[in-house]
Amino acid sequence: MDEIVVGIDVGTTKICTLVGRVEDAKSIRILGVGIEPSDGIRKGIIVDLAAASQAIKRSVEKAENTSGLEITTGLVSLAGAHVSSVNSRGTSGIPGGIIDAMDIARALEQAQAVAIPHDREIVHVIQRGMTVDGQEGVRTPIGMHGYKIEVETHIITAAAATVDNLRQCVGAAGVEIQQFVLNPLASAEVVLTEQERQMGVAVCDIGGGTTDLAIYVNGDVWHTMVLAVGGNHVTQDIAHGLRLPMAQAEDVKKQQGYAIRSDIASDEYFSIRPFGEDHDVKINRQDLAHIIEARIEETFRLILQEVKRSGYDGLLPAGMVLTGGTSALPGIKQIASEVLGMSVRTAQPENLTGLVDKLGSPAYSTSVGLLRWATTMRDHDMIVTSGNKNRRRSRGESSMNLDSIKNWMKRLLP
Repeated sequence: MDEIVVGIDVGTTKICTLVGRVEDAKSIRILGVGIEPSDGIRKGIIVDLAAASQAIKRSVEKAENTSGLEITTGLVSLAGAHVSSVNSRGTSGIPGGIIDAMDIARALEQAQAVAIPHDREIVHVIQRGMTVDGQEGVRTPIGMHGYKIEVETHIITAAAATVDNLRQCVGAAGVEIQQFVLNPLASAEVVLTEQERQMGVAVCDIGGGTTDLAIYVNGDVWHTMVLAVGGNHVTQDIAHGLRLPMAQAEDVKKQQGYAIRSDIASDEYFSIRPFGEDHDVKINRQDLAHIIEARIEETFRLILQEVKRSGYDGLLPAGMVLTGGTSALPGIKQIASEVLGMSVRTAQPENLTGLVDKLGSPAYSTSVGLLRWATTMRDHDMIVTSGNKNRRRSRGESSMNLDSIKNWMKRLLP
C-alpha cells in the first residue's frame, strides 16, 4: 500500500497543507494542496487563536477537497524567535564490552538530561556524532568492542505555551500533530544535497516573518536558530517609504522589487497611487531598490553575526543555500554573497509530480520538506534523515522507548 503523508506549513504569510503519496525514495506525488493566507500569526507566533484556527482549517479543507482524502494527522512546521537550541553530550558505560542499542539509548537519555526550564518543550534531539573510548567520528557503533560510548546531541526547544497554542489551532481543524518540525530542517530535506551536508553548509529559509538557519557539518545538524526578521520587514519599509498600504507595497515588491540599486537604470520608473493622492505618481525603481537593498543587507549582517557566534563560520566550504519566499527576490543572492563572504545559491523543491503548479517556488520548500521528513517516519519515534537520528519528546511523553530504538538499530545492520 502506498504511503500517504501530510504536512502543514504554518507560516506568517501563508498556511500550506500538502497531501502526498510516496512513490519512491526521491519522488513524491502531490495529491492535495490547500494554500490559504495566514491570519492571526505574527513572526511565526499565534497572536489570535480564533483567526489562526480558521485559516488553518480552511487550508486543511482545501487540501482534503483536492485530494479526496480526509486529513486526521500530519506534520506541522515550527518557527519563531522563541525557538532556541543547545548542544549536549551523554555518556554510557558498556557493561558487556560490546556495544548494543541499549548502550546508545542510555547515552542519549543522559544527553537529554540537561536543565530545560519548565516553560520550554523539547522539539528535536538530533544525534550529531558518537565517540567510543575516545575514538571520534564513529557512525554505526553497534557490535564494536569498547568500554565507554559518548553521544553528542543538538537539542532544540521551544516555548511550551507557544507550541500549545499552535497545537490547539491545528487540533481545532480536526488534525492530530504527529510531530513539530523546525522550518530550516524541513527545508533542508528538499534543498540540500548529501555532498553539501558532508562538506559543511548553511541553509537559510527567509519567510515572511522569520529567517530560519540551520548549519550542517559532516552530514549532521550542528547549529540552528530563528531570527524574527523576514520579507514582511521589506514590505513595511516599502509601505513607509512610498506611503502605500501593506497589500499594495507587497505587490510592488513582487512586481518591481530588486535588491541591488546599482543594477537599476536611473531612468526606470513605474506608476502607483500613494495614500492621499487622487492620481498616479511615478516612482523611480532605483529609489525602491535602495529601500530594499538596505533592509536585505541588514538581514544578512544579522545572519552573518549569528553564523560567527555559532563558531562554525570556518566550516562551511559549501557556503549557504537560500530558500523561502523572500529568496526569490531578484538580486538577493549577490547581496548575500557579498555580505557573508561565501558562495550562495537559491533552491526550491524538485522531483515532484501531481498537483505541482504552484509548488515550484522557494516559498514552498518547508511545505514540501515536511512531506520528505514524513517519509522517514514509520511506526516508531526515531526519525532517520540523511544520516541524522532525530526525535522529539513533548511534555508528558514517556522517555525514549528502548525497544523501539533496538528494533530501529537492527534495521540499520546489514
